[in-house]
Amino acid sequence: MTTKAQMAKTARTPKFSSRIVRRCELTGRARGVYRKFRISRIMLRKLALEGKIPGMRKSSW
Repeated sequence: MTTKAQMAKTARTPKFSSRIVRRCELTGRARGVYRKFRISRIMLRKLALEGKIPGMRKSSW
């Protein structure tokens, strides 16, 4: 879980573009964040299984 200070730090514009930290919009997780959806892999899977992400479904082969 992220602290308020960490979320405030990521909200600022960094001095250099390589310092951008992408965090999950829902949980604040810094690792495993999908750029397209701006949410972590865990939340992406959860929302996809609930059918809340249009066009995404669990693959099976």
